[in-house]
Amino acid sequence: MELFGIRQVAVSWEYREIVQLVTILGMVLGAILGIVVLKGMRGNMREVDNRMLVASGQFHELMVRHFDDWSLSPSERDVAILTLKGLSNAEIAEVRGKSIGTIKAQCNAIYQKAGVSGRTQLISFFIEELI
Repeated sequence: MELFGIRQVAVSWEYREIVQLVTILGMVLGAILGIVVLKGMRGNMREVDNRMLVASGQFHELMVRHFDDWSLSPSERDVAILTLKGLSNAEIAEVRGKSIGTIKAQCNAIYQKAGVSGRTQLISFFIEELI
C-alpha cells in the first residue's frame, strides 16, 4: 500500500515491542536525569543564597562605613537607607512621618556630604563599590 508516494511496510510485533521498550527506557532515563539536574540546581541555589547573604552583610558594613565618613546624622542615615532601597521622597516622608520638604532637605544634605549630585549617583556609588 502507498500513501503520498511512500510505501508502507508491515512491521512485526516484535519490532514494535522493542521500539516501545526503548522509548520507555529513554523516558525513565530522562526522568532520572531530570531529578539529578534538579538536585544539582538546588545545591547551586543554596550556594547563591549563601553568597547573597555574605554580600548583603558586606553591603551593610560598606554603608555604615561611608555614613560614618560622611558624618550623617541618624535621621539622614535612615533617609539614605530608604533612598538606597528605592523609595521616593513621598514614600520616605510617609514612612518617617515627616513632610516631603524635610525629606528633600535631608536628601540634599546627604548628597552634599557624599559628594554626589543626586539619588542616581548615590545608588551608583554603592553599586560601583560592590562591583
